[in-house]
Amino acid sequence: MTLFFIFNSQILFAVEFKGKFNQGSFIIGKTSPGSRIMIDEKRVKVSNQGFFAFGISKDRKNDIKITLFNENKKKVIIKKVFKRKYLIQRIDGLPSKMVTPPKEVLNRIKNDNKKIVKARAVNSNLDFFTQNFVKPIDNSIITGVYGSQRILNGKPRSPHYGVDFAGKEGTPIIAMADGIVTLAEKDLYFTGGTLIFDHGHGISTLYMHLKELKVKKGQKVKQGDIIGTLGKTGRATGPHLDIRLNWFDIKLDPMTILPK
Repeated sequence: MTLFFIFNSQILFAVEFKGKFNQGSFIIGKTSPGSRIMIDEKRVKVSNQGFFAFGISKDRKNDIKITLFNENKKKVIIKKVFKRKYLIQRIDGLPSKMVTPPKEVLNRIKNDNKKIVKARAVNSNLDFFTQNFVKPIDNSIITGVYGSQRILNGKPRSPHYGVDFAGKEGTPIIAMADGIVTLAEKDLYFTGGTLIFDHGHGISTLYMHLKELKVKKGQKVKQGDIIGTLGKTGRATGPHLDIRLNWFDIKLDPMTILPK
């Protein structure tokens, strides 16, 4: 954690950041309660304890501008964003309709995406994002990482924005942190059994390809609660869990919140 103390005439501006300023990273900030924070041109919530959160997109190249306001004073911090290298991953054996969907399912996919976008747009006052997240599954192997270019059945497709955990079908999946269920769908076209949790301030997590869902939309869960079971629903060649981390519509690397 890096701590900055910034002096501006009679007012002490103090802010600290947890997280590395790399492409794809999740950052937690802490400042004086009552302060206002702008990340670039976007105002972000500050909790009663002074916490705020934001993320850095996968391919961001320019620096981040962080503006602090306290009463009628302000201070600007410029943080350099460090570039990452991403892998290439080839996946074969997928049904052709899951690589290039037929026209008759395009409306379904469009509606699925609208549901996901709506769930990720929630901007609540919860501060569950300040918890130390835990892994969603034990004794699993990571088979897919954030940012990797996907080659599906030999065809280039969008990068992977999650982390894949391979395991035995039916293995219990637990909540990585406290949250409110904002989406619970048993059969989305690409993601199959899908859950999204709101952790506050635009931070959400998504669990994909579940066999069973053990929670419902609107339900509050505690870290460690069983929320579903590992499956192979949607676009999957075998049983695995794909997790995602978002700050609103910005896709972040889930490994930046998980224990090493």
